[in-house]
Amino acid sequence: MPVPDLSPLHAADLSARFPLRLGTRASPLAMAQAHQAKAALTAKHGWADDAVTLVPMTASGDKIQDRALAEVGGKALWTKELDASLGTGEIDFSVHSMKDVETIRPTMFVVAAMLKRADVRDRLIGAESIASLPQGATVGTSSPRRTAQLLRLRPDFNIILFRGNVATRLGKLAAGEADATLLAAAGLDRLDMSDTGAAISIDEMLPAPSQAAIGLECRADDAVVRAAISAVNHAPTCMAVEAERALLAELGADCQSPVAALAVQQQGGALKLRAELLSLDGQHRVDGEILLGSTADATPEALARLLLDRAPPPVRKLFAGRAN
Repeated sequence: MPVPDLSPLHAADLSARFPLRLGTRASPLAMAQAHQAKAALTAKHGWADDAVTLVPMTASGDKIQDRALAEVGGKALWTKELDASLGTGEIDFSVHSMKDVETIRPTMFVVAAMLKRADVRDRLIGAESIASLPQGATVGTSSPRRTAQLLRLRPDFNIILFRGNVATRLGKLAAGEADATLLAAAGLDRLDMSDTGAAISIDEMLPAPSQAAIGLECRADDAVVRAAISAVNHAPTCMAVEAERALLAELGADCQSPVAALAVQQQGGALKLRAELLSLDGQHRVDGEILLGSTADATPEALARLLLDRAPPPVRKLFAGRAN
């Protein structure tokens, strides 16, 4: 569906609907992202501050803290309350951390904009580097990707489940439940915690697909809101994240799949897509990269198929039967 222009007629229709209701998870980080999205929209359109109001809600994923996400419903636990409210018209649009959004979305919704991507790296909290952690150190994380990458680098690590928001995880670390944990640099920066932790090079730990990207989603048939949102879209971020998500879709990856991917714009505008797939214990790995558009066959889907073709069995079996 083509994105409509915010014509004078659309603008008049839009102002009649003020305040626009922006749905967001109620966690501190999600609220920070929602305020960032609101600020981008009001600045772009010259709206008054009260033109957009935030509608916080507690996601199922925030309620369940004692089990891994994969055991209780996957990424849909981050989006289902927002989706329900958006579908019924209780909110006009929603804001998401794109890393937490299912690869396949309902066709009634569309991600109409992504804000400029922030720092894609992970940060290590509790030590200056992965190498400096003591033998047998305990590291807390709920991410299969981070778990596999850590065990690949340090098979001696004891990995335990760390769920919860940033404050909860840092509290667990301070209480001595683990020697270290990993958090996304972008999230820490958005919480004004830029001095927390040591950034890990993407060459040491490639980030999760879509990490550090904020997406704004609305109903696909709401032309007025869709036009307003699309005005703040950062095209390079959108292209990169769409490439990473296309790779995930072809892999059949889910929240249990240890996969990392990052698309980076090169001089001249082309995107280089890097990706790696790992076994759950980190002992098996396959990686590769592709310059998208360099040939007719240079696509995210092609890279996904190449990785699966080359992947050892302990890796291949994790990707939803795509290797069969």
